[in-house]
Amino acid sequence: MKLKTILLAEDSPMDVELTLEALQLHHEVIVVEDGVAALDFLHRREKYANREAGNPDLILLDLKLPKLNGLEVLAAIKKSDLLKTIPVVVLTSSKEQPDLKTAYELGANAYVVKPVVFEKFMEAVRQIGQFWANLNETPPVTPGAPSGLHG
Repeated sequence: MKLKTILLAEDSPMDVELTLEALQLHHEVIVVEDGVAALDFLHRREKYANREAGNPDLILLDLKLPKLNGLEVLAAIKKSDLLKTIPVVVLTSSKEQPDLKTAYELGANAYVVKPVVFEKFMEAVRQIGQFWANLNETPPVTPGAPSGLHG
């Protein structure tokens, strides 16, 4: 069975480390540390110009990213015909209602507030990976559109 690919857009080294620990046994996790890098990866530009064609199976997106924030990245993803069907789970420390409302209005598939307790954080990330990358059926690839990184 091929590993599902998850793009993690997260600038906190601690949260990256914990997320990788929770996911990388069962998923291929690609980490970008800012919003511009996330879009560069998705659009295969700059240092990602030569990466394998196709989209990740899931995007885990922090809101408080440098260069472009998570809401700006989410808006760009959902406006793109080539990217809009990728499930995006906002994984953030923000409990602010305007962030929650805007994320869903822009097309987020889920909004998860990062648990502060280590064990709860790990379990939340494992559950996200299990559902979105393993149980959830991804939309069929339309003719002419790039397939998943491993599909």
